[in-house]
Amino acid sequence: MNTRMRRAAFAVAAGAMAVSLAACGSAKESKDSDSSKSSAPAAKKGDDIKVGLLLPENKTARYEQFDKPLIEKKIKELTNNKGKVFYNNAQQNANLQSQQVDTMITNKVDVLIVDAVDAKAIKNSIQKAKDQGIKVVAYDRLAEGPIDAFTTFDNEEVGKAQGEALLKALGSKATKSSKIVMINGSVTDPNAAQFKKGAHAALDGKVTIAKEYDTKEWSPDNANSEMEAAISAVGAKNIAGVYSANDGMAGGAITALKAAGVNVPVTGQDAELAGVQRILAGDQYMSIFKSYPTEANVAAEMAVALAKGTGLDSIAKTKVDSDSTKGVPALLVPVISLTKDNVNETVIKEGFYTAAQICTGKYKADCDKYGVK
Repeated sequence: MNTRMRRAAFAVAAGAMAVSLAACGSAKESKDSDSSKSSAPAAKKGDDIKVGLLLPENKTARYEQFDKPLIEKKIKELTNNKGKVFYNNAQQNANLQSQQVDTMITNKVDVLIVDAVDAKAIKNSIQKAKDQGIKVVAYDRLAEGPIDAFTTFDNEEVGKAQGEALLKALGSKATKSSKIVMINGSVTDPNAAQFKKGAHAALDGKVTIAKEYDTKEWSPDNANSEMEAAISAVGAKNIAGVYSANDGMAGGAITALKAAGVNVPVTGQDAELAGVQRILAGDQYMSIFKSYPTEANVAAEMAVALAKGTGLDSIAKTKVDSDSTKGVPALLVPVISLTKDNVNETVIKEGFYTAAQICTGKYKADCDKYGVK
């Protein structure tokens, strides 16, 4: 990602976002004004640092396509190309991720950036790292254990924005008798619970949740099966809309809906390329656009500051609590609803995709219709 795109990323995050910055679900904003003891600056160190980067899975396109290269690039910039990044992807396996933490400890990294597969299961591994003097940044999901810093998107606002978008898409059909199917994320991901909470805040009392699923491993295949089951239970003609927590699962649900001859509004998240194309084609109503460059840059800045022992005061703007650690220095990044009307202002402006990547084959006419260029 070039310098212009990074500047755009920060401009989007700091400027006109459709969803306001707020506290993050189960990561409750701490009332305590004291900093977490675990985040106290370490002894000062130079640019020659070792950073361990552990991401949770590769079924969702964002991790390999955006998060990994962005974090690596920013760490290089912040350390004058002297910092080293050691990377592993857990492939949605919590046990494998625990082993990867052990490997990072063996490699004597100075700091870990961890996006946990299972936020609770990783607690002991985080403790082991801290016992060896390794600082830990929780990335995207608030892992349990003695975390030093945390950055994520405002997850309850994500769910709320998705729910509100679904109601908008339903229009006059958004009544208490309208039947909605909810396809939530994995119970092992604390973000999923926050998305779900925000969505219910928007939807409850306005529509009827006819069927609701917590989808194992965020799997599109599982979402497809769940949608098929919902169609069988509720009736194809009785489903008014579908809340899907992310784009991958939206794709699975839409496949089932199409097979049943149903075309209703479906939400998503992550602004995946296929999701953007489905939005333009009218198969998916919306997604949530997240400035991954902003989140990745913040995580890199936190990691380098902790490794160098320079503190987090200039980076972390709030504090959050997990079940095991209070007052974790944090920065929550705002998000924006993505529809067919703002593709140019979001994914293209920030360099996620080019119009040429989006407007392939059958999608060219849709791009022309909505002025994507």
